[in-house]
Amino acid sequence: MSARLPAPCPPRWWLLLSLLLLGAAPGPRRGAAFYLPGLAPVNFCEEEKKSDECKAEIELFVNRLDSVESVLPYEYTAFDFCQASEGKRPSENLGQVLFGERIEPSPYKFTFKKEETCKLVCTKTYHTEKAEDKQKLEFLKKSMLLNYQHHWIVDNMPVTWCYDVEDGQRFCNPGFPIGCYITDKGHAKDACVINSEFHERDTFYIFNHVDIKIYYHVVETGSMGARLVAAKLEPKSFKHTHIDKPDCSGPPMDISNKASGEIKVAYTYSVSFEEEKNIRWASRWDYILESMPHTHIQWFSIMNSLVIVLFLSGMVAMIMLRTLHKDIARYNQMDSTEDAQEEFGWKLVHGDIFRPPRKGMLLSVFLGSGTQILIMTFVTLFFACLGFLSPANRGALMTCAVVLWVLLGTPAGYVAARFYKSFGGEKWKTNVLLTSFLCPGIVFADFFIMNLILWGEGSSAAIPFGTLVAILALWFCISVPLTFIGAYFGFKKNAIEHPVRTNQIPRQIPEQSFYTKPLPGIIMGGILPFGCIFIQLFFILNSIWSHQMYYMFGFLFLVFIILVITCSEATILLCYFHLCAEDYHWQWRSFLTSGFTAVYFLIYAIHYFFSKLQITGTASTILYFGYTMIMVLIFFLFTGTIGFFACFWFVTKIYSVVKVD
Repeated sequence: MSARLPAPCPPRWWLLLSLLLLGAAPGPRRGAAFYLPGLAPVNFCEEEKKSDECKAEIELFVNRLDSVESVLPYEYTAFDFCQASEGKRPSENLGQVLFGERIEPSPYKFTFKKEETCKLVCTKTYHTEKAEDKQKLEFLKKSMLLNYQHHWIVDNMPVTWCYDVEDGQRFCNPGFPIGCYITDKGHAKDACVINSEFHERDTFYIFNHVDIKIYYHVVETGSMGARLVAAKLEPKSFKHTHIDKPDCSGPPMDISNKASGEIKVAYTYSVSFEEEKNIRWASRWDYILESMPHTHIQWFSIMNSLVIVLFLSGMVAMIMLRTLHKDIARYNQMDSTEDAQEEFGWKLVHGDIFRPPRKGMLLSVFLGSGTQILIMTFVTLFFACLGFLSPANRGALMTCAVVLWVLLGTPAGYVAARFYKSFGGEKWKTNVLLTSFLCPGIVFADFFIMNLILWGEGSSAAIPFGTLVAILALWFCISVPLTFIGAYFGFKKNAIEHPVRTNQIPRQIPEQSFYTKPLPGIIMGGILPFGCIFIQLFFILNSIWSHQMYYMFGFLFLVFIILVITCSEATILLCYFHLCAEDYHWQWRSFLTSGFTAVYFLIYAIHYFFSKLQITGTASTILYFGYTMIMVLIFFLFTGTIGFFACFWFVTKIYSVVKVD
């Protein structure tokens, strides 16, 4: 290579949401005789030694193509590349379909330890006078201009393109570009910097040749053959002079914007094999994860964030415990003395503290949906930490989250019903219907509109009609009945008993200072929780929109726990200040205080879009903000529920230990 590529974006998730796995080894977990479903190793051997236990043919699969400059991924078949004449398409799970993964067989077939040099795959011919050929060529040019990337898979491993970056490190990208473009001013865009021969102005250079190197590790017993531990390639461009007998030499394959007549593109490949004794099958993903740039910065930043948040949490807890202890001791001492002075502080509002809030129906519905999301997130991250949802298990993270959400309808219905009944509500039918359909309905409506845009653009990320019907069936046939069951048990139980009685006449709330007014308190309440997650948020957004792998699930789970603690303590602290100011409207305020973290999330997502991403086009912009709004709503319900439960526990606790006449 004659030049070095610029350092790419730092590492990724979700997908997504994407993104995360450091509590466990990045590779699939295995024991002496235990493998995750679909992740058992495959043994390979030479053609003459193949048997039922080891195979000789190595299949290469192709996934959808994507770009950091567009939110629209496309299937491999949408491009005019070489197509497989036969081959079974692997079945995709729900998570893969939702993320737009479309894995298909490819025409690239290898035999273990059989090396090939400049083997022809196919030749594509374009006549610029023909409208159909011109359309295919224009789509290919547009894709090169937007830097669309191939994603190839060998033995469930991404075929990586490793290259030097600016700081002297070596980066392994799980994809490689279709081609690149030299502008009419001679500026080399994207991958065109790797070769000084790419210099013609207003010209596209297509990578029509790949040098593939497959690394294998011989199984200790020897008789079982070998296992593949890495697959790397180097994309190249050749204008083959003898297409029938290519030799992979000569100038690069250029397609000028002014070209006319017949254009022929021959696709070729070379493959070689190398034994790798130091990498075992169980840790074969490590080289991809370890090669990602700025990982050391992430470790330092996350640890720094955790230390600060833990320190602040300790301070908040200490102040709260000491101040509350003095308050409770003073109130109880006052009651025991004959010359008791007039009550003051938070004890004054004991007759109004459990007064039902306004719009209690909506609050109870939000609490039910938030509980559903909270439990789903906890269980998903827990499984991810154990290694069950590693990058090797494609689509497992999203599948797990969706299935858990569907099955957790019962706690959602139960929590919504219990709190609605404690708020004095009697419209139980409306409550259970809103719990089942309000928040999921908003998410589905947004998702459906985004899907219509993807359908219109012909993107592979568009969910097939059959999958949409399946999602609706899961929602209506499983989640909704489970919500009704939970609500039935919630309404059947007695209302929550409060430690103090509620007065019939509401107490007048005195004039509040600026800091104890609802809005300033709510705005301040979201700052601390957001401060403990925004570093992880950067890497999660990178994983979703910059198509990097997110594997730091261990850290993410730790940040999740810290977020729960921080939301709880920040809400309790502000609740205490408001009660001391004799403002007893704590229910909605506690939900909105920690829920306001989602507003900071939205502001950060907007900042990320304009400062970090290179997304162009109206459709891609609408899709980015459409999907961001879904994430913001989910995060709002999740954090708001944490704040409410923490405050509910705090208020119940303090009014149960103080003596009230």
